[in-house]
Amino acid sequence: MSIRYLNEAPASDEVVIVGGGIAGAATAFHAARAGLHPLIVEARPQLCTLTTPVAAGAFRLQFDNLEELELVRESAETFLDFQEATGQSEYDLEVRQRGYLWLTTGEATAAKQRALVEQLHGWGQTDVETLHGDDVRSRWPWVAPEVIQARWRADDGFLDTKALTFGLAAGARADVLTSAPVSGFRVDGGRLTAVDTARGSIACGTAVICAGPMSGMVARLAGVELPIVTVPRQKLILPNVPEVPPFAPMVIDEDTGAHWRPAYDRGAWLLCTEPTTPPTEPTMDVPTDHGFAFRLLDPTSPVAVARAVPFWRDVWERGADNWILQAGQYTVTPDYRPLIGPTDVDGLFVNTGYSGHGIMLGPSGGRICAYAITEPSSPNPFDPRTPRTARAQPTL
Repeated sequence: MSIRYLNEAPASDEVVIVGGGIAGAATAFHAARAGLHPLIVEARPQLCTLTTPVAAGAFRLQFDNLEELELVRESAETFLDFQEATGQSEYDLEVRQRGYLWLTTGEATAAKQRALVEQLHGWGQTDVETLHGDDVRSRWPWVAPEVIQARWRADDGFLDTKALTFGLAAGARADVLTSAPVSGFRVDGGRLTAVDTARGSIACGTAVICAGPMSGMVARLAGVELPIVTVPRQKLILPNVPEVPPFAPMVIDEDTGAHWRPAYDRGAWLLCTEPTTPPTEPTMDVPTDHGFAFRLLDPTSPVAVARAVPFWRDVWERGADNWILQAGQYTVTPDYRPLIGPTDVDGLFVNTGYSGHGIMLGPSGGRICAYAITEPSSPNPFDPRTPRTARAQPTL
């Protein structure tokens, strides 16, 4: 095992990374590649057990801004050659490039799709296309007749989020201290000197907060305020649904934000980005919302997945399929772009605020963070000290 679990806190370390999800593992990986020794400090008894496993586990080269598009391009290169890129063979992402299919029944959304595809082509992402409704149904006969257009990229896909996290941590040859929530930071003359945890104090000159929804609370321990809120998210898992084509793409109703993808060969994961969901206080125990399953599955719901894909009506009417609910939190910034880089405390950095895109952007975001530590003059469009201008929430 390349990951070394410590029985006690070391007296000191070079870089202490607070948080053992995708952002923490990616930061550890790139810090190690930069010649630093990373220690991952995780509050829970195991890595990757809070919000990373609740993600949709997918990636797409379809973003509305060039900076994030370039990050996910870099991440995708890592995904597609993961074991070679990370130098480990214990964790396999099982990448399935089945595409992202964005459906719409309205002309206003169709016009936005065409504009985005034109913009993506201008950024060199020429493999994204728009499809007329009839062309969509010729490829995917289960799409509703009301769908007038789709946005499509065939090489987008799915992956295993836990294997991604553990593989990056293994590639870093990282030390890991679990069950060690951070209780404070020691700062002398504006400079970080140590990280205090429930298992002891660790002297260090550099620490990175990668604590996902807990990042704001952790940063506040050092007197740093981050422009983030936490928004609950739900994932509905149906392990065995014969109607779901096992080779279907990620399917998004772009008019509502409801989306689903095949999983477990005969099942599916269903999610929905609901702009009206209010922020809640960060917590490690996000309650599941049983109404979420009904909002997605009941065909009378305005966000029902059956709106764009009618076979979901059959699933609802049969009614005998078991389901599982998971809950997590998005860590959201005003412009829905991550915070990566230094804070006003010398030696204290953050890598958080991915606003639901941590799986896609996190692996390359870790590199940006490592560069911010080792090459502070390097360009960084995600510097947390730069004021953020609010923008409309992306569909996904």
